[in-house]
Amino acid sequence: MGTQGIQIPGSFEVPDIPSGIDILRKLPYAFILPEVICGGWVWILVAASRVLIPVSQGWVMYVSVSSFVFSLILLMVYLFGFHKNNCATWRIVDVIYHGITAIFYLSAACLQANATIVYEQNEGNVFNFNRVTYHVDSAASIFAFITTLLYVLHSFQSYVH
Repeated sequence: MGTQGIQIPGSFEVPDIPSGIDILRKLPYAFILPEVICGGWVWILVAASRVLIPVSQGWVMYVSVSSFVFSLILLMVYLFGFHKNNCATWRIVDVIYHGITAIFYLSAACLQANATIVYEQNEGNVFNFNRVTYHVDSAASIFAFITTLLYVLHSFQSYVH
């Protein structure tokens, strides 16, 4: 009575990462453009608000600006096909980058939400409360959480793919 056992394929072919406009049509790479857009909105909104807690909102600015730049570079690499020589390595880079950025963005989103809450709770006490600044901070918090979700989805889809 012989046992079959598990048969391992001789070679494993890594599917190609699309290039050009096809990058915007295939998951998980279709998430890159919304990540860049929402991350840009976080950057713009935090820069437009009054920085009341420099340490927290400085971290939010660092994460949003650096993620914007690196995601834009990654998008250009995929659009222009610079990744074609070694797709397997670029897949690993994609998973690691988006996973780390998702963690950074989650911390930045929580700090931005905390800054918004502190600003609202000190209405009239320490800061000159301005309803417009509060709404700008709230919008920055919302976009930071949306961007976090996009990076998490991208990282998870890249890992599963």
